[in-house]
Amino acid sequence: MTKKKVLVTGGAGFIGGNFVQYMVEKYPNYDIYNLDLLTYAGDLTKHGVIEEEENYYFIKADIGDRESMMELFQKENFDFVIHFAAESHVDRSITDPEIFVRTNVQGTQVLLDAAKEFGITKFVHVSTDEVYGELDFDPNTFFTEETPLQPNSPYSASKASSDFLVRAYHETYELPVNITRCSNNYGPYHFPEKLIPLTISRVLNDQTVPVYGDGKNIRDWLHVYDHCAAIDLVMHEGLSGEVYNVGGHNEKTNLEVVKTIIETLGKSEELIEFVTDRLGHDKRYAIDPTKLEKLGWEPTYTFETGIAQTIQWYLDNKEWWERIISGEYQNYFEVYYKEILN
Repeated sequence: MTKKKVLVTGGAGFIGGNFVQYMVEKYPNYDIYNLDLLTYAGDLTKHGVIEEEENYYFIKADIGDRESMMELFQKENFDFVIHFAAESHVDRSITDPEIFVRTNVQGTQVLLDAAKEFGITKFVHVSTDEVYGELDFDPNTFFTEETPLQPNSPYSASKASSDFLVRAYHETYELPVNITRCSNNYGPYHFPEKLIPLTISRVLNDQTVPVYGDGKNIRDWLHVYDHCAAIDLVMHEGLSGEVYNVGGHNEKTNLEVVKTIIETLGKSEELIEFVTDRLGHDKRYAIDPTKLEKLGWEPTYTFETGIAQTIQWYLDNKEWWERIISGEYQNYFEVYYKEILN
C-alpha cells in the first residue's frame, strides 16, 4: 500500500514544528515532509527526536519560489498540504509590512497553484482569529466562522488576504480546502518573542517583563497540542470548503498571564513594567469552537494545566531557549523593548 504524503509548510516554527512531531509519531504509515525556509524563527533542533524516523523528511525551500514549488509538487505527488508557513509577529508587521505580504499572500498563492496543478486530497490553511479584528469586553460575545473579517494590523490583513485566496481557489477551481482559525497558542518550543515564553525566560533571569498598555487586553489561550489534534481532525474529516475555529475556552488578560507565570516561578510582581501600548492593539479575542466540537474535537488542556506544563518544559529545556535569546532574538528585543533594557 502506497504511503500517504503530507507536506507541512513552516514545520520548523512553533505550531508547525509541534504538528510535524505529532504527525510523525501518530502516523508511521504517512510520509511527513517538513518544508521551511529557516528564517529567524525557524529552528530544526526541536526535531532531534524524530529526524532519524523513516517517515520524516526535511526540505529547505521558500514557498514564494514558484519554480521550486512546482518542481517539488510534481516530484512528490503530495496527498495533503498543511500550510503553516507565515510571518506571524504583529510588531514585526508594523515595522516591515512588505515581507508579510510576500510570504503570507504571495507564498500562499504559489502553494495553491501547485496544489491545483498537481492535485491533492486536501489543502488545510492554518490561519488566525486576528483576521476577525477585535471584540469588546462583553464576555458573551465570540468570534464564529460567520464573523466578518476586519483585520487591524498588517499581519492580520495579510492572513485575511490569504484566507480569501484559499476560499477563492475552492470556489473557482473546486480545490479541496479547509481554513482553520485559532486563538493564541502556547506550549513547548514557542519562540521567545511571544508573551508567554518571553515572560518565562525573563522572569527566570530576574529581568523586567514588558506589558503593553495597562495589560487588560484579553486573549483566548489554546495549548499547541490541542491545536495539533484539531488540525489532524480537520485534515481527515473536515468538509471541503469549510472554515473551522479552534479555541481553548481560556480567556485571560495579558496581565493575568504574566502574574500567573511570576507566581508559579516564585518571583516578585515588581518585575512587571508597563510599556507604551502596541499600535492598533486589539482589545479582546475569543473564539466559539462549537462547529469544530460537533466534528469531534475538544480541548484537553485547561489554562491552569497547560501553563504549568509549559513552564516546566522551559525549566527543563533552558539550553534550547537560552541559545535562541543570545542571537537574533536579542536584536529584536533591543528594537521593540529598548525602553526597559537592563
